[in-house]
Amino acid sequence: MAQGDEVTCIADVQAVLGEGPVWVAREQALYWVDIVERRLFRWTEGVGAGIVDIGQGISALAPRASGGFIGAGEGGFLGIDLESGRIDRLGNPESDRVSNRFNDGKTDRRGRFWAGTMDRSEREPSGALYRLDRDLSWAGIDDGYRVTNGPAFSLDGRTMYHSDSALRRIYAFDLGEDGSAANRRVFAEFGSSEGYPDGMTVDAEDCLWVAFWDGWCLRRLSPCGARLSELRVPVQQPTSCTFGGPALDRLFITSARRGLREDALAMQPHAGALFVAEAGVAGVAETPFAG
Repeated sequence: MAQGDEVTCIADVQAVLGEGPVWVAREQALYWVDIVERRLFRWTEGVGAGIVDIGQGISALAPRASGGFIGAGEGGFLGIDLESGRIDRLGNPESDRVSNRFNDGKTDRRGRFWAGTMDRSEREPSGALYRLDRDLSWAGIDDGYRVTNGPAFSLDGRTMYHSDSALRRIYAFDLGEDGSAANRRVFAEFGSSEGYPDGMTVDAEDCLWVAFWDGWCLRRLSPCGARLSELRVPVQQPTSCTFGGPALDRLFITSARRGLREDALAMQPHAGALFVAEAGVAGVAETPFAG
């Protein structure tokens, strides 16, 4: 393991595009993906990381209350049973947008699964945000994104955060009990030298933790969007974060090595690894998908 001042490398998997960390309390395990290499990782304390071979490209997943996982990736929304190896395609809302792919996704406080799409070339505003409901029907919520990231949800479930990373912008929405999202507004914006807001999570104090691609850091924002603190990481491209561990007081951080030249990799040999930090605050348990 490589030790920094506050951040420890715990799985040097060299992911090209590590993403989508999710803590599964029933297994006391962390899962995450390499979107480019179509790999799914599983990490547990004392055992370390291993690869789960599923033969399917996944960009995001979340545990289901009924067992297994819900996810998004190649072919749209997915039902995933790792024990049997069965993957059910639940519907593809973008069969007509062949240049797009799914990216990040999470469940809200009521157990609905939200996931966004993006233009593979990261040039066109063809990405959209979708909601998958308990009955496995989906709805389009917002459109016109270049690179969707997030979402994340306030503790009371009434605010949803969602990013267009290409614009260096995080939005906030008012989230209704029925899953409607309204009043989109800019929650936070960042300058060209600050990196791109990527994956994010909410802690037990209702503050937002955001990984910054090309920013070498995570930033913690208040519910009003004020910058509270910055956690430096030893890699240029941190991609996402989530809280885990028995007390939910460990902040797990994924990263990427995509596009980095040899000289850049020599300066950050653990690019693409999984890291953990003691953040000084706990997280909250994520709600399993209710369907």
